[in-house]
Amino acid sequence: MPDISEDGRTWLLTGPTSGYAIHLTDDHELLHLHWGPRITLADAEALAVRPLPDYWPFESPLDGREEYPVEGGPRFARPALSVRTQERRGTEWRFEAYEAEDDALRLRFRDGGLAVTLHYRMRDDVVERWATLDNDGPEVELLRADSATWTLPDRDGWRLSQLHGRWAAESRLVRSDLTYGEKVIGSRRGHTGHQHLPWVALDTDATEERGEVYGCALGWSGSWRIAVAQLPDARVQITGGAGYDDSGLLRLAAGESFTTPVFAGLWSDGGYGGASRAWHAYQRMYVIPDAGEDRPVLFNSWEATEFDISEEQQRALARRAADMGVELFVVDDGWFGARTSDRAGLGDWTPNPDRFPGGLKPLADHVHGLGMRFGIWVEPEMVNPDSDLYRAHPDWVQHQTGRKRVEFRNQLVLNLARDDVRDYLWERLDALLSSAPIDYVKWDFNRCFTDAGWPEEAYPQRLWVDHVRSLYALLDRLRGAHPGVDFESCSGGGGRIDLGVMSRTDQVWTSDNTDPLDRLAIQHGFSQIHPARVMAAWVTDSPNTQLNGRVSTLRFRFVSAMAGVLGVGGDLTKWTDDELAEARKWVSLYKEIRPLVQRGDLYRLRPPQGGPSAVQYVLGGETVVLAWLEAQHYGEPVPALRLRGLDPTASYECRETGEVHRGAVLLHHGVRAGLSGDLDAAVLQLRRI
Repeated sequence: MPDISEDGRTWLLTGPTSGYAIHLTDDHELLHLHWGPRITLADAEALAVRPLPDYWPFESPLDGREEYPVEGGPRFARPALSVRTQERRGTEWRFEAYEAEDDALRLRFRDGGLAVTLHYRMRDDVVERWATLDNDGPEVELLRADSATWTLPDRDGWRLSQLHGRWAAESRLVRSDLTYGEKVIGSRRGHTGHQHLPWVALDTDATEERGEVYGCALGWSGSWRIAVAQLPDARVQITGGAGYDDSGLLRLAAGESFTTPVFAGLWSDGGYGGASRAWHAYQRMYVIPDAGEDRPVLFNSWEATEFDISEEQQRALARRAADMGVELFVVDDGWFGARTSDRAGLGDWTPNPDRFPGGLKPLADHVHGLGMRFGIWVEPEMVNPDSDLYRAHPDWVQHQTGRKRVEFRNQLVLNLARDDVRDYLWERLDALLSSAPIDYVKWDFNRCFTDAGWPEEAYPQRLWVDHVRSLYALLDRLRGAHPGVDFESCSGGGGRIDLGVMSRTDQVWTSDNTDPLDRLAIQHGFSQIHPARVMAAWVTDSPNTQLNGRVSTLRFRFVSAMAGVLGVGGDLTKWTDDELAEARKWVSLYKEIRPLVQRGDLYRLRPPQGGPSAVQYVLGGETVVLAWLEAQHYGEPVPALRLRGLDPTASYECRETGEVHRGAVLLHHGVRAGLSGDLDAAVLQLRRI
């Protein structure tokens, strides 16, 4: 329960190590007081009576101090809320009431017919924030309705961390000094995007294991924007929410409402690693469905077959996968409609009668008979012009009247905001999942929005928001009707990864890049915010035929992929008996360490920067280290790996060598992983004795 001052104008939310405080002035201004280590209500009240600094006429005392800045009045900073009616633009609100219960706080303001409720929920040390707008007056246009604005304390020398990238090179971590002005990241593409993950972190002098870190992550799977601003007086605010610009989100008629996505914030004094572990624990506890259940080892047929598939061919792959110890067999693209290439078939979600004459059930039964679960690939939000669906309903796609319908990958985007489109997809997917014992769905999204028009709609801008809301509703409905089916979020790899879609799916496809060396940097960035429990990673063929032709050992490929949810995607019919036997051992080893990888605390021991790199997972008295050596230069010895998260007074036995190590020695002097040469890898398991 939040702590509340006697006058009902100061509120304090408290987590295990952190606190968050806000205050309402007599002029109905909601000011930010504190975000950082735990404080008392008396501390917050002392902050509340501090006077605002004097300002010259060209600045505002509110800028950089308001909790949720609105457009209008003496404000010049970026507003979180921008609305207009036929009569006026902006907001001049007055406080109405607050409600507090359990770990939640709600503050309600009103401007005429528009009620604005700011929501707060403390989940461990993560503060979840969002806003609800309810209209009971004349129509209101929401130009911008961000989820939250986060205010940082006065510090010198802020540094910004972000995850940037592109297709096949997602989640690349970069840190840079924050300068005056705004740094804006986001997506204008209709989905989360490969270019940025909706997360930022700020610090002044943090390292991997020590120092203050402030992080924010947005739970939205459409277009979005996060702006980090250093204001003229050096104060820093972070504002973020759905939508990529201010051209309009929605119109709210009388009786209508809009709820923004959650924008979550976390303070940690444990450095980047401590912040990551707190984010991971939060997602496993509050975001990811059934996070206590370990994800199975899967095989996916795409890189083995691409579009040239048949039932017998899939059966042959399934037999080899089962013999390897795989637990989930997934048939990728090419099983449906006239889908013999990427030029046809999307939208026609019935099995190809030539390839699967009995439908999917015979293959699914065969896979189950081999002791594995059965999964399929779909891309429901897309359609090929060469499809029965498009020929019947060309008006169902996003398009602008009188403009060319732009095709990427020979496909168009269905307007999921339309009720008839959403109903069609529900009927087809529900029938599909009822037609065979399907346990798993890989849900792909391989095309950005371009000509996102809706000619029949008076306010077509709402397509951008309602497409995502309809996607969420469809996933929720399918999960409710088919509770035994797991879902994976994919978008040409990592193009749709965020807290919103992760709350409705069981894992995510991190990148289409399956090269084991490239993946180390991708996985390093991904781990800054998301846990290994959702990070799908595959072992594929060598040379890497999809991207760069790199040759690597099976050892290096497996240890790289074992850092997340292990999968296999190579053409097993071409693997030698020796390779299959070795792969069987790696799969068996992964199953032993899987609880630690997927549910343990992650420590990044060394980043992938050309030399040795390593990660460590700790769960109870057990720990496992995955280590890689890209190249050994000039005969230099490979340094020992200093471990983390261990009891310095305990002893630990290494399973691989039988050696017993003192915890203090492992923490301060480290252990050698036995790496040498180029593209080597190792696994070390230690247990407290």
